[in-house]
Amino acid sequence: MSHAVPHSALPDPQSDGPAGEWAAWRADRRRSVTSATGNLALTETRWLPAGELPDLDTARAGLPEGVTVTAVRRTDLVTGEPEHGLRFWDADAPAIRAYEDTEAFPYDPDWVLDAVYAPAPGARKVAFEHIRDNGGTRDLVVPGDISLTVAGRDHTLSAFDDDGVLLLVFGDPTNGDTTYGAGRFLFVTRTGDSTVRLDFNRAFVPPCGYSDQYNCPMPPRQNRFHLPVTAGEKRPVFRDGFPSGN
Repeated sequence: MSHAVPHSALPDPQSDGPAGEWAAWRADRRRSVTSATGNLALTETRWLPAGELPDLDTARAGLPEGVTVTAVRRTDLVTGEPEHGLRFWDADAPAIRAYEDTEAFPYDPDWVLDAVYAPAPGARKVAFEHIRDNGGTRDLVVPGDISLTVAGRDHTLSAFDDDGVLLLVFGDPTNGDTTYGAGRFLFVTRTGDSTVRLDFNRAFVPPCGYSDQYNCPMPPRQNRFHLPVTAGEKRPVFRDGFPSGN
């Protein structure tokens, strides 16, 4: 049984107001994940031997049209040294051809929440477990604490710095039932020096829900809500039983 919001039932992306803006966001998300270097296009992540740097010209030589190669870097969990790799993106990947839509809850203004933001002095780091690290953790910079009350319970959330934007990785009881099992992501909007806004209607399936070539952070304990967050994306839908990362 599909829980997707039919495109015909979506608010008009050209209409005014938050619902129309959300519909436009949904359309942008579809374009993003299906693009030539979108989440669905990532077909291979190839990590190089220690100390070796990526040679993009060599890697791109002889590849079919529509295949893109980019460099990627991470920290080796054992040595702490930088580890380099190559990512291969196919504009005609099987996942793109099989993709139908990403299910989503209907827009709900009650899930647009304002919160207090308290910056942390210095570059505080929090250990985040990652989905493909077999229980290992990677430290991510968390520049401050987000405090809010949801259904009578106080929460202090840790959102990490994603290229200058706060990215919240959160979990709730819908995970593995109606939403992606490993949790969802949400970009946090700063509304002042000490305030932020969390529009859970724009919670989205992380990249690892579209390709098993990603290694996404998972929600730490403090980012797990006690009640179902019935807003935002649920999970991708594919045709013909196509396997996915969700």
